[in-house]
Amino acid sequence: MPRIRKLIFWLSRDMQLSDFDYHLPEDRVAQQPLEDRAASRMLVIHRREGRWEDRMFRELPRFLGPGDCLVLNDSRVFPSRLLGRRAGVGALPIGRKNPRRREHLSGEVEIFLLKPVPGEDGTWRALVHPGRKMRVGERVRFGEDLEAEIVARGSYGERTVRFLGGGRIEEQLERVGHVPLPPYIRRPDTPLDRLRYQTIYARESGSVAAPTAGLHFTAEILEECRAAGAEIARVRLHVGLGTFQPIRTSTVEDHRLQAEWFRIPEEEAGRLRAASRRVAVGTTAVRVLETAARRGGLKACEGDTDLYIYPGFQFQATGAMLTNFHLPRSSLLLLVCAFGGRDLVLSAYRHAVEAGYRFYSYGDCMLLA
Repeated sequence: MPRIRKLIFWLSRDMQLSDFDYHLPEDRVAQQPLEDRAASRMLVIHRREGRWEDRMFRELPRFLGPGDCLVLNDSRVFPSRLLGRRAGVGALPIGRKNPRRREHLSGEVEIFLLKPVPGEDGTWRALVHPGRKMRVGERVRFGEDLEAEIVARGSYGERTVRFLGGGRIEEQLERVGHVPLPPYIRRPDTPLDRLRYQTIYARESGSVAAPTAGLHFTAEILEECRAAGAEIARVRLHVGLGTFQPIRTSTVEDHRLQAEWFRIPEEEAGRLRAASRRVAVGTTAVRVLETAARRGGLKACEGDTDLYIYPGFQFQATGAMLTNFHLPRSSLLLLVCAFGGRDLVLSAYRHAVEAGYRFYSYGDCMLLA
């Protein structure tokens, strides 16, 4: 009866974001990847039994068997973080002299690209810092042969930028762009991050953050999963602002996600339909599965999804989930709590903190079975 009364209480009120908080000491945030991808710890949560156990990620194949299907997000992270300097307003193209040009070469600017604007070559939606100082018409220079102009303003530091000069922007980004490490990794990116902030099975470029649950996999672990009897299906969701944008509303239900592009190929859809249990690797894979389930079933499809999952959500296609530990008060933590139960998940998080687990992108993982 007490448990039923508690459930009725939760369902009868708006959920507050403060209900999804926990304390994390700063030294628990992983700043570097482990030397071995598969050496992470794995906290296994048994949802039906209401318990957890400490294991290692290498043991994942033991929790899989015939009828299971590992669902991987094979989107590739591109170097979307650009560091430049203000180059004035109404500047001439690169290489031209203008004595009346207003130079601000001492003003450092960071442009974090989100996604290209459809139908407009070289034009992107981006986050700009410092956003308030960057007016429409302001230009930013990155090295000697790449500039961008602010062409429109949005909210919360979001801007539309247009790149100037010749050459494919994708090639320019590979040359001058930085790995988009999240802000809780308090160090500059290194060449190693280009390799390690990327899953080994990444294919098509388009994400501005890694689907981090997949960072633990090696080719050997994937083969062991197949040997255990599990199928492997690849889906794609290009991680953008919708995944990592902060929740700015005090009430959970009032938040809205920005749309992100996803795709399920026909061959992969067949594997998904044939599975008796789909094990989603990461919250992005969960959102692809649940979006498809609500749009006619697990068949070949693509488009934008703004599916926002929080407690009370009815899962239709996800049977288990592998995921990293997530920030307090984030939409990712809300999704995990929706799948595993708020009290059980937050209790497991507190255990992970006390047991010295490494948190966030380069940290350890948990399996909700």
